[in-house]
Amino acid sequence: MVHSAASRRALLKSGLALAGAVVVPGAVSAALKHDETRKANLVEAAATDAMPARAITSARVVRPELMRRALTALGRHADAVRHHDRIAVVDFTAPSSQARFHIIDVTSGESTSYLVAHGSGSDPSHTGWLQRFSNEPNSNASCEGAFLASDYYVGHHGRSQRLVGLDATNNNALGRAIVVHSAWYSNPDMLRTHGMLGRSQGCFAVGEGDLQRVFDRLGEGRMIYSAKI
Repeated sequence: MVHSAASRRALLKSGLALAGAVVVPGAVSAALKHDETRKANLVEAAATDAMPARAITSARVVRPELMRRALTALGRHADAVRHHDRIAVVDFTAPSSQARFHIIDVTSGESTSYLVAHGSGSDPSHTGWLQRFSNEPNSNASCEGAFLASDYYVGHHGRSQRLVGLDATNNNALGRAIVVHSAWYSNPDMLRTHGMLGRSQGCFAVGEGDLQRVFDRLGEGRMIYSAKI
């Protein structure tokens, strides 16, 4: 799909309005403060034995600045991204014990969140927190930036989805085989036994029970934005 400069500006304008209207900071009003606190409690609960089997669904789960950056990236890569109705935003500021892979409906702002692992090269001491990004081959690290969700295939980890890096910070993603796949070490029971997920080789590894839901929501031709801010 070819997008004109005017349509890209319109996309960015409407997207930034979404970032301001749907994921605005809690300081705007006491009501939103209460709402943000409630959503934070949901995420905290996800890191405990009380974690629900179903993914968290929230209208204000993505931090405003991260959402703004993701929507700016969507506008910047509008020609490469075929579908603009939903995007995935991965918030690597959060630890692996929190549901930080968010698939967002750009129109309504509703999002569904999943656990996702980061790369061992991004967290060598296995603290549960991403320490650094890398785009280098054999780094086993997660990389940041915008990705195009491409085709599916069956590989070492079963059904997986190839990703094309759209930025200078992740343009080796396809060659590094940075993909979306499922893994046992991303299942919720890892939180009960270890307090954190295991680590991937840089891939977005989600729980085995979540993979099909992620594929159903993300599909092909949409964007994933990964960052730590």
